Amino acid sequence: MTDLQTLLKQSAALHNHLCPRQVLGVRMGLAAGRYLGIEVPQSDKRIFTIVETDGCATDGVAVAVNCWVGRRSMYVFDFGKVAATFVDTHTGRAVRIVPSAQSRQLAQQYAPEAESRWHGYLLGYQRMPDDELLTIQEVSLTVSVQSLISRDGYRVNCDICGEEIINEREIRREGLTLCRACAGARYYALPDEATAAVRTVSACLDALEDILRE
Repeated sequence: MTDLQTLLKQSAALHNHLCPRQVLGVRMGLAAGRYLGIEVPQSDKRIFTIVETDGCATDGVAVAVNCWVGRRSMYVFDFGKVAATFVDTHTGRAVRIVPSAQSRQLAQQYAPEAESRWHGYLLGYQRMPDDELLTIQEVSLTVSVQSLISRDGYRVNCDICGEEIINEREIRREGLTLCRACAGARYYALPDEATAAVRTVSACLDALEDILRE
């Protein structure tokens, strides 16, 4: 198992600095390996990781376990939490790990020489034992890991926009194959749609002004 400091250097290289949440991510990944009895960083894709935020902590987890979004061994459910669930795909066991409720306060006690609270977190998180830093709980998944991973080479085209859909993310509706955008889950507006929306809002504001004048 690669030692903590080596993994922290690898994580820091992705950001050009090391921050407390990277330390948390690395510690979470190492703890998961010990809990599941699997050597980390892994050399295969036995551990599949679900993270609940993006950013620094996630990179720490990725380095420690060798799970990556781009390698389809990590999935992001963005709940805005520094938390991750690690799944042993051979046995189905899953463990969710999150910083303990008291980790922030206890970190300062492990770094009395820290020049600031931030540095206290940075050093304390490296020194604290797992049972004080982390809350580790075995869980059962309500989603299928296989559905998240999908199948290599799978692709279809949306019947409305014609764009290619991979990883079985299409939606079947009334005999049509739809991408999620065309099915109504689009997070963007096309230029003509945005202009129409602005005009609608403007018209509503004009009507409201007319009412207030009466």
